[in-house]
Amino acid sequence: MKFWRESRRARTTTSQSTSSQRPWKELYVEALLEANKDRVPALIANAERAIAARAGELFGGSGDNLQEQEALGEALYALHALKTCLAVHGRFAETA
Repeated sequence: MKFWRESRRARTTTSQSTSSQRPWKELYVEALLEANKDRVPALIANAERAIAARAGELFGGSGDNLQEQEALGEALYALHALKTCLAVHGRFAETA
């Protein structure tokens, strides 16, 4: 009975913390697709924090997470490119 209570408490704590935090991929896509350039820097910062948190989770965990680790790196690279574009041009890049 004690095990059941402890495991239930762990599941409840985990689900509460997970539900209050949006997945890094969702925040990343939101930053990339935002049309309002004034909102983009804050969205990039949110995505970068979520990516860093997820990278920390993967670093501390076990298992084969190579694909997600690569995706995290690629996402940070894309966010950096978007930040640079906004900083240099003050706007989004023009499409051809």
